[in-house]
Amino acid sequence: MWPVTYYLSFRAFYADALFVLALQRSDEPDAGQVRRAIEAALRAFGSRGCAEKVAQEFGDHPETAVRRMRGARRAVREAFADSDSGLGPALNAPPASELHAVPAHCRSGART
Repeated sequence: MWPVTYYLSFRAFYADALFVLALQRSDEPDAGQVRRAIEAALRAFGSRGCAEKVAQEFGDHPETAVRRMRGARRAVREAFADSDSGLGPALNAPPASELHAVPAHCRSGART
């Protein structure tokens, strides 16, 4: 079987970063707060670190991780609603070297 490369949209990429910081929806963050939280997570952990933390949380606490990711995706969609590409003025696209495929052990249904 040939390996499959997964490319994340920037909104999915940003949702991973926001998920890592667990910004609470109950705090009702505005678009600026969401964008700053994403920038902080990417600075602190990088794209790979965010993906690793998301995978770990889904492995450790799948029942709560699903709700948290839905909230993160919703917050990103709302924060970047003014942009068709998913990029807003507060964030720059990461360099290509920062984007990566989802490791096989992190994909749904993968066996170790």
